[in-house]
Amino acid sequence: MWKLKIAEGGAWLSSVNNHVGRQHWEFDPDAGTPEERARVEQLRHNFTKNRFQIKQSADLLMRMQLRKENPGGFIPTALQVKETEDITEEAVSTTLRRALTYFSSIQAHDGHWPAESAGPLFFLPPLVIALYVTGALNAVLGPQHQIEVIRYIYNHQNEDGGWGLHIEGHSTMFGSVLSYIALRLLGQPSHTTAVAKGRQWILEHGGAVAIPSWGKFWLAVLGVYEWDGCNPMPPEFWLLPNISPIHPSKMLCYCRLVYMPMSYLYGKRFVGSITSLVQSLRQELYTDSYHQINWNKARNIVAKPDLYYPHPLVQDLLWGFLHHLAEPLLKRWPLSLLRDKALRVAMDHVHYEDQASRYLCIGCVEKVLCLIANWVEDPNSEAYKLHLARIPDYFWIAEDGLKFQSFGCQMWDAGFAVQAIMSGNLNEEYGPMLRKAHEFIKASQVQEDPNGNFKDMYRHISKGAWTFSIQDHGWQVSDCTAEGLKCTLLFSQMSVELVGEKLETQRFYDAVNVILSLQSSNGGFPAWEPQRAFRWLEKFNPTEFFEDTLIEREYVECTGSAVQGLALFRKLYPSHRRREIDAAISRGIHYIQDTQNPDGSWYGCWGICYTYATWFAVEALTACGNNYNNSPTLRKACEFLVSKQLPNGGWGESYLSSQNKVYTNIEGNRANLVQTAWALLSLISAGQAEMDPTPIHRGIRLLINEQMEDGDFPQQEITGVFMRNCTLNYSSYRNIFPIWALGEYRRCSLFA
Repeated sequence: MWKLKIAEGGAWLSSVNNHVGRQHWEFDPDAGTPEERARVEQLRHNFTKNRFQIKQSADLLMRMQLRKENPGGFIPTALQVKETEDITEEAVSTTLRRALTYFSSIQAHDGHWPAESAGPLFFLPPLVIALYVTGALNAVLGPQHQIEVIRYIYNHQNEDGGWGLHIEGHSTMFGSVLSYIALRLLGQPSHTTAVAKGRQWILEHGGAVAIPSWGKFWLAVLGVYEWDGCNPMPPEFWLLPNISPIHPSKMLCYCRLVYMPMSYLYGKRFVGSITSLVQSLRQELYTDSYHQINWNKARNIVAKPDLYYPHPLVQDLLWGFLHHLAEPLLKRWPLSLLRDKALRVAMDHVHYEDQASRYLCIGCVEKVLCLIANWVEDPNSEAYKLHLARIPDYFWIAEDGLKFQSFGCQMWDAGFAVQAIMSGNLNEEYGPMLRKAHEFIKASQVQEDPNGNFKDMYRHISKGAWTFSIQDHGWQVSDCTAEGLKCTLLFSQMSVELVGEKLETQRFYDAVNVILSLQSSNGGFPAWEPQRAFRWLEKFNPTEFFEDTLIEREYVECTGSAVQGLALFRKLYPSHRRREIDAAISRGIHYIQDTQNPDGSWYGCWGICYTYATWFAVEALTACGNNYNNSPTLRKACEFLVSKQLPNGGWGESYLSSQNKVYTNIEGNRANLVQTAWALLSLISAGQAEMDPTPIHRGIRLLINEQMEDGDFPQQEITGVFMRNCTLNYSSYRNIFPIWALGEYRRCSLFA
């Protein structure tokens, strides 16, 4: 059986906090009783049987293991509330205690709640390609790993034979070609029914020549596509002067760190060994003979199902200039000397980011790119071995197979979980759970800025920040820092005997310093780094399946978290940097008010979608003294949410809202309990109960009635999103947010 390991190190690994928060899976052939193994197989069978109806796994293997290791207290019998019945204090408190008792049983010993953070189908195949090219496929992915990878890919094949950008999406060339190649590299024959069906979808939609630019890159590295069919990624970009409006330091960090190793591999025109399997793939993936393909024309061919952000004409003109004029010159002496220098500079940046993140990298896409760049530079390097050792940090095992995570959401989930647990005023009953979470959050704060002359490497300050995942990751995030600040401030007001020693005052100050340093001139807060580029640069976004990927921008969610964190800090430390904090909060509130949509909503960039962002905006406004009676902004927000409530009392917003920028119900007008909780939290906070509490009562009734026998809540549709067009699952949300909504309802005594 597979076993989840928590806060354990290993060979070639380093850590600044003894690996607190680290989670990785290992296969133990001797683990588990016969009954447990049979249970695991039944869970796998059930998922596969229902995979077209329920596409997201429920993280059942992890929950099964942790519940065995952490036998919780008695879970009382569930209560149901009929449509004709009032909601009593007993019904709410019983449901809340059942949920909290269950939630305590899936907390890890280091204080965080392990959970899946996956969903995109383009995360895993590049790892398979990279390991195949470097010859490490079987060393890194043992037989059991390969079984689970194959299971995962098959489980998320759509009925039409293709694979989507993410598990809930329609089939795309990007997802289909990469998944098909991964299966073939893992030994799956081309004639098996599922593989043949995948190939049929690919060919019917124009063949691999129509894969988007990231796919063209990976196919070129593998040797089943030609570099002449890729738009240029010149490494000379890293030699531009700082004053250039398109300097790398002005790019969104994710974009910068993707194209950093990409440009190195492009500049080297690296191609893996042309094996017999690669030769076979050249024949399988195209509608024309491989050697007759017009690669110049292929540069700008993208399949219609993939095309979310079509290139503007100015971008195609730029790529054409670079391809036809600049590239030929840069390959010739003496300009080839410039390319050699650019390649060295690009790899200097790769090495810096590797070391600063302890070889985790900022995320899984960048991780695999940096791994293969290090191997190409020196297959025997220590850097490559350090990269290999960190790959298991990205694996996640569930009943649908092995997936490659974005980077983990340990701190993000813990920050929300703590506030949810505290909301219901049951702290004394659940003190041990809170104490462990407090220790985890304290251990997860970043203690230092990036090493060396970090500004020359385009990095921002990080001392005092919290990351999305663990301290070893190192990357500051504005909203994670704000949520960490809120939690530690709340803990500082509680009994030391109950939750442990509070965070040192200077560390609160450090967190505030990071938050203040990130605010933009318009009052909004970006996610990772200060906004320092012109919006028009987005016209050169080369990623056809994402939008707003090139530069950092402000987000309502980040702004909402930052304002809440600063407001709580100001209340408890009223004399520290008061003028700056007052100004930052005021500007943040103005940004939130200015970005409200005419219908009363806000567009969310990190969750689905209008429901999610509206919650952050409402909480920020109420944290600063606004309420239903004195704020037209809040009244409009409540009107918006009430207008979207479903007949069963819940809310359910499709990922298509994010994609199409229009509020869209989930198919069949199904309710989603996480989104229902977001809406309820907004309505309770804004004061909707003073005008008409009925919508709140109806939503709470749904949460009570949908709770499962063991105190858990059902896994439903994915509620996370990024870059407008791709979903990301947070499996702990299904526990955290219903608990939070029930807790707030109980605390405010809104019983009906």
